[in-house]
Amino acid sequence: MEPELDTAVKTLLLLRHAKSSWDDPALDDRDRPLAPRGRRAAERIGRYIQDNEIRPALVLCSPARRARDTLDIVRPQLGADVEVRTDDAIYTFDADDLLERLQSVPSSIESVMVVGHNPALHDLASLLAGEGDSAALAQLREKFPTGALAVLDLGGTEWSGLGAGQAYLTGLVLPRQLEH
Repeated sequence: MEPELDTAVKTLLLLRHAKSSWDDPALDDRDRPLAPRGRRAAERIGRYIQDNEIRPALVLCSPARRARDTLDIVRPQLGADVEVRTDDAIYTFDADDLLERLQSVPSSIESVMVVGHNPALHDLASLLAGEGDSAALAQLREKFPTGALAVLDLGGTEWSGLGAGQAYLTGLVLPRQLEH
C-alpha cells in the first residue's frame, strides 16, 4: 500500500492595508494609522471575509500600524483558530522578500493571509497569477488598491516550491465594490 500524498489545495490571501492617514507628516512610515476612509474599507472587507467564510490557518502581518489596524478590524471575521503573527519580513515593498517568506511556511498550513504593502503585494500577485478570473486579472493589471484582497489558488503547489505563474487568481475584491 502506497502512502497517501497530501494533495490539499493551498490558498494565498493578499490583503493590502487600508488607506492610511497622512494628517501628521512627521510620523514615521511604520506609525501611520488608518484614515477614516480606510477604517470603513477594512470593515467592508471584513464583512466580505465573514460572508464568504474565509478562514486562513495563518496570518502574517506587517508590523506597520496601518497593517495592524487593518488586521484588527478584519480579525474577528477570520475565525477563532487562526494563528496570527506580526512578522518584520512582511514590512517590505519587494515581492521577492514576500515570496521568500512564504516559501518558508510549513507544508501543513493550507491557507495563509498576508497583510502588507504595495508595491510588494501587487508585484507578488502579478508574479504568481499565471491564470485566473479574467475580470480579476484585468483589475490586477490596472491596480491593487488599498484595502483590496487578492485570492490565489495554489493548487497542489507546496509553499517551498511557490514561484512565478503557479497560482490561479480567483478574485481581487475591492472595498469600493462592496459599498452598500
